[in-house]
Amino acid sequence: MLSLKDRIDLLESDMKKDPPAFIMSRQLPFAIFRYDPDDSDENEWKVRQEIQNIRIRVQNATHKKIEVISLADLFWKSIRESEGIESLVEFEKSNGFESAERLVNRYLSDDDFRPLVTLLLEIVAQLPADTAFLFLVHATVFAPAAYRISSLLEQLSGKLSVPAVLFYPGKWENGLNYMGLRSVDQALGSYRVKIYGRE
Repeated sequence: MLSLKDRIDLLESDMKKDPPAFIMSRQLPFAIFRYDPDDSDENEWKVRQEIQNIRIRVQNATHKKIEVISLADLFWKSIRESEGIESLVEFEKSNGFESAERLVNRYLSDDDFRPLVTLLLEIVAQLPADTAFLFLVHATVFAPAAYRISSLLEQLSGKLSVPAVLFYPGKWENGLNYMGLRSVDQALGSYRVKIYGRE
């Protein structure tokens, strides 16, 4: 398994190429950077610092703008603009955590509410024209099972024009295992995206 530094160096090198070397499909110009949030050498806070560092280095080297988008911000925005946080709290009190988590999944996925992909694409549409990359961060917000990353890839296919890197908290166990909490997400294997930290 490559170290965190080796993976960061490889991602940085790929981003500096023209076109970016991680793009495997025009339908989904996307990469996944896996890190283990429980590992002392690559914990959540260390990776957040590395994200800022690589952003600065790549922007300085290429003069291309990188936009950082918090999936946690979109998560809470979806809840607020769907039925509201107070309504969700009351629902959880009456129905329990698992039912509330399933409801949040509907907010994040269902067009009758404010799905995550819609909110993300709204932000992308408003970005400056010179934005060259997106960094999608804070994916820990979906734990334990509010949303599946494979859903994000499925819903972004053919709609994302700016190359994106998702910083994915999880383990590699013959596939991606989100936060080490779920069975391996086999659905991710059907998408042609480069995964940093797959072995």
